[in-house]
Amino acid sequence: MSTADKAQNKADDLAGKAKEKFGEATDDQDLKNEGKGDQVKSNLKDAGEKVKDAFRD
Repeated sequence: MSTADKAQNKADDLAGKAKEKFGEATDDQDLKNEGKGDQVKSNLKDAGEKVKDAFRD
């Protein structure tokens, strides 16, 4: 997995966490759920990259 992919996945994860926390603070359930969804997408992309790396080695 390239460094750029890792950085992008981490940025997406952090953005999702921020959305989730902001949704909690403002009692906005939709924003909270969107943040959780962003984190899940980031984790899935990261897992997919790790599988690709495993097959390259």
